[in-house]
Formats: sequence, C-alpha cells, structure tokens
Amino acid sequence: MRRLWAAMVLGLSLVTAPARAAEPIQVMVLGTFHFANPGEDKVNSKIDPVTTPGKQAELAELADRLARFRPTLIAVERVAPDQSALLDDRYPSFKPEDLLKNPDERVQIGYRLARQSGLPRVYAIDEMAGPGEPDYFPFEPVQAWAQAHGRMAEIEALFGPAQAAAAQLESEQKTRPLYDLLADVNAPDHPVFIKGQGAGYYQLLAMGAGRDLPGADLNARWYARNARIFAKLTQVARPGDRVLIVYGAGHNYWLRHFASETAGFRLVEAGPFLTKTAPAP
Repeated sequence: MRRLWAAMVLGLSLVTAPARAAEPIQVMVLGTFHFANPGEDKVNSKIDPVTTPGKQAELAELADRLARFRPTLIAVERVAPDQSALLDDRYPSFKPEDLLKNPDERVQIGYRLARQSGLPRVYAIDEMAGPGEPDYFPFEPVQAWAQAHGRMAEIEALFGPAQAAAAQLESEQKTRPLYDLLADVNAPDHPVFIKGQGAGYYQLLAMGAGRDLPGADLNARWYARNARIFAKLTQVARPGDRVLIVYGAGHNYWLRHFASETAGFRLVEAGPFLTKTAPAP
C-alpha cells in the first residue's frame, strides 16, 4: 500500500510540476540606412559608395563585431517568393566578389555575415501590400488632410528632426566608420531613429476629424506591416536561436517593440556589439 501511495504521489508531482521554460529567442535589430540610395523613404540620406576599398574594410570590421553575437539566423528586408518557406532566394547565388559590385545593405551586411558565420540560408521576412490591398504607409491622405485644413506647418515641423539627422549622417560618413554610424542609429535613446519614431507617428493621430482620421489610419497600417514582418520571424525562429534582423532604420521602433514584448523573445541591443569592448554573449 505504501508503494502504491508513493507511486501516486510521484505521478501527481510529475503532472503538476511546471514545464521547463524554453530558451528565449534572442533578437538583435540592426536598423540601417540604405547603402544603395534607392530614395524611397520620406527622408533619405545620400550615402557614399560602399564598394570602395576603405568602406569594404569598415564593413569587414562591422561583420567581425557583429559575429560576436554568434547569429544562428539572419533575416533581411526582402519579400520571399515562397511565403511558406520565407527563404531569401538570392542568397544561395551570393559570391564574395559581389561585395565589390552590389552596395545593397542586405548583401553587404546580411549575406556577408551569413557566409562568414557558415549559415546555409538567409530568411526574407518583409511584407508589402499586394494588388488591390491598401498601402502600408498611406501618407498622402495625411498630407492632403493637413493641406485642406491649414496644418502643413505641423507636418513640416514633424519631419524637421529627421531631415536634420539625415543631413548629419551625410556629413559624418566622410570621417566616421560605418560601424560607428550604425551604433548611433541603433542607440535606444536616439531622438530620431528610435525614440522619435514612436512619438512622431503618434503626433499624426491629431491629423483628422470625425470619421476622417488619416493619421490614425497611417499608424494602424504601419503597425500592421511591422506586426506581419515579426509574425513571419516567429515562423522560422526556434528557442535558443540568436537572430540578427537587418532592416531599414525606419522599422526600428516597432521591430524592437515586438522583440521586447513577444513571449519567448528577448531584445539584444546592437550598439554594444559595434564597439570593441563588447563581450561575446
């Protein structure tokens, strides 16, 4: 009888014991300016060629510093042709000599580090509106509403700090290495590239009246795009992964938010790894 009772107690303890928590997925969001100067953002910086020997040396150093994070998964700002696999179909054909021809940051940072880290694949987790779907950044209705109601001065003031930061970036790239510039862009207290993003978008909530709320619509759609981007990451990342996301800095605020607030994920700051003194994880 005692043996039966002991077995019952043991069985009950196994059933009621809390499951061991899964190892968190560490996510480093590396927000970057666009090296190839596509000019598709509302505020753009003119970036000097990164295929020159000097810039290539800086990017090699950047990769060495990021390698201390020991990434097991790298994801970039590209739409995957196969949304079930979410693989970047261009990475398999990447060759080191491409670094001297293709300035795209997905190649210069994402592919370079993936090859250096021995990763067999890169993931493409971007989200874009399809045919007939509403824009994910409907700024034109906001601008039209502001013009119609004499409030364009507020829009111009809102973009002032971003334009100043873009101009400063253009100037500093002449004398500061790329890894230093990216450390600034990804500083959690940066007034424009991180803190200013949330505050700036929320100021647009005041653009509208009644049922006509273009500022609220823009916020909702921009949130939706970034939520769908991060949702795709959750499909490919596994407990214990160390994920590096290489994305346009305009996504910093929300991607950092999701990495911080989503259960099972943990945000890792990029800045310390871009300095010489950062310890390996």
